[in-house]
Amino acid sequence: MKGIAIVSAATAVMLAAVVTAFVSVAQAAVASSIQPGPMVPASSSLVPPVKGYAEGQEIWFLHTETSDSIVAEVLTEMMGPQVLAVPALAQAPKAMLARVYVFRNGIKGGGTLRFQPDVFDHPPGDPAYSPLRTVTVVTWKNTRSARVLTSAAEVQAASAIRELDTDELGVVVNMPLVTWPGGQR
Repeated sequence: MKGIAIVSAATAVMLAAVVTAFVSVAQAAVASSIQPGPMVPASSSLVPPVKGYAEGQEIWFLHTETSDSIVAEVLTEMMGPQVLAVPALAQAPKAMLARVYVFRNGIKGGGTLRFQPDVFDHPPGDPAYSPLRTVTVVTWKNTRSARVLTSAAEVQAASAIRELDTDELGVVVNMPLVTWPGGQR
């Protein structure tokens, strides 16, 4: 009996070690699969991170829900997993909203409308941070003078000297940041 108990205990310890190693490897694989990098194929159920800019630095964010069904379709087509239309997001008080600038023309790139990546104001750590973003579309007046802008201050400065127009769409998108200047989730 004592010998069987020792063998059983040894087997349990080895099994626990194997399970622990497997879980560790699986966690590492999952963690590496959600790190910023190439977009995840449309067949994936993971929401892929998207490159953007805030305060002059590259950031990564997610699109999860939007107040507008057409915008939900565009983002779903762009990203793969379904972006949900949640009309009630449009009722969010203005104090709960930050801004995202989406470029309609200018420098070609990986942004929402296939031009430069989106630009965010108020990243995490800023008292006005919110994952709920009101969409402002940016249009360069002269595309030959277009350049990549990497901060809300740069967008506002270019607007002030009439290099570009900005139009607030009245659409709200839930866009939590995954990385930001000085931090990450």
